[in-house]
Amino acid sequence: MDVISVIRTKRDRGELSPQQIDWVIDAYTRGEVADEQMSALAMAILLNGMNRVEIARWTAAMIASGERMNFASLARPTADKHSTGGVGDKITLPLAPLVAACGAAVPQLSGRGLGHTGGTLDKLESIPGWRAQLSNEEMLSVLDSTGAVICAAGDGLAPADKKLYALRDVTGTVEAIPLIASSIMSKKIAEGTGSLVLDVKVGSGAFMKTIEDARELAATMVGLGTDSGVRTVALLTDMSTPLGLTAGNALEVRESVEVLAGGGPSDVVELTLALAREMLDAAGLKDADPAKALADGSAMDVWRRMIAAQGGDPDAALPVAREQHVVHASTSGRLTTLDAYAIGVAAWRLGAGRARKEDQVQAGAGIELHAKPGDRITAGQRLMTLHTDTPEKFEYALEALDGGVLTASEDTEFTAQPIILGRIA
Repeated sequence: MDVISVIRTKRDRGELSPQQIDWVIDAYTRGEVADEQMSALAMAILLNGMNRVEIARWTAAMIASGERMNFASLARPTADKHSTGGVGDKITLPLAPLVAACGAAVPQLSGRGLGHTGGTLDKLESIPGWRAQLSNEEMLSVLDSTGAVICAAGDGLAPADKKLYALRDVTGTVEAIPLIASSIMSKKIAEGTGSLVLDVKVGSGAFMKTIEDARELAATMVGLGTDSGVRTVALLTDMSTPLGLTAGNALEVRESVEVLAGGGPSDVVELTLALAREMLDAAGLKDADPAKALADGSAMDVWRRMIAAQGGDPDAALPVAREQHVVHASTSGRLTTLDAYAIGVAAWRLGAGRARKEDQVQAGAGIELHAKPGDRITAGQRLMTLHTDTPEKFEYALEALDGGVLTASEDTEFTAQPIILGRIA
């Protein structure tokens, strides 16, 4: 077996054999296949695609590159959720303790942000003392005692994916649907959850810009999960406008706590409850009522225990950026557009995200929104507040917002885009 033949097969629109896939994933993980060679193969996959058999085998090979976890010792059924990434997408934070409060165990292995999409671990690390890195034993202990854990995947879980993901990010191949699907599902299947709900974002702030691409990705991942014995369902959800009223790390934690306290923005509450119902249904807990668990404080109780179990102080003050800049409306009318990508890039430029994996994020950086599409606004009204520790970043962030915020006359008809655009099971 040699890597040049594998590259040529996919370059020439051929189907990779099971033996070719097994060998190239193993050889790349061991360092026998060089980064530039795997880059060429990834680009060939982006351009020429893979069929379902190839994707399933690619996923299985990445799972086989490392260990598999097992939650059979838990008394509760396990349910997990994965989002393909968006702006203001803090849903995991209230969702995991909410589902745990309803009787499921939620082993939530999460990631960090890169580019304009925020990372769950970056958000939680703004809580003083909270730890993302847990051993498998610690993860099981937190899961057993609180019902939910949000942490980083260990180095032993699908190491081929960890290596390939970093390569895809710097070679323009992140958007390849076979590679997105196999990346997500290799980690989730290796994690050992019994059921999985996928939140596949579509719109300007998502990797999938069109409903057709989002549906293809969702169907591919649902098929991979189902074929591996994991009960899997996907919701297609809107990411043309940021979720909630914040984009940034500590800002989003604060908003998540508001949701757990029974308040928070209506769109965040709606999506959190919809995903919770899907997770509970997939876990066999059809009679559980997540709305009640939000209202009676039981989800908040789980949140506090979960944060404390990972070294965090749920009562500690969250970091606040040293500098703020308020953006005011220049005209009166109806706000029609608040582009998720523009907001995401602006928050990233303020310090909420990173350009490279080794970069540090600012816990307090980000954007606070004071209006959403459909709202009537007046000239001079506050539209948003930018937060950063480094005020020289304001100008750079404002450039990203240019053209992303649009206002029309007050009598302009406006129909809000539904949050949930479809379901695939």
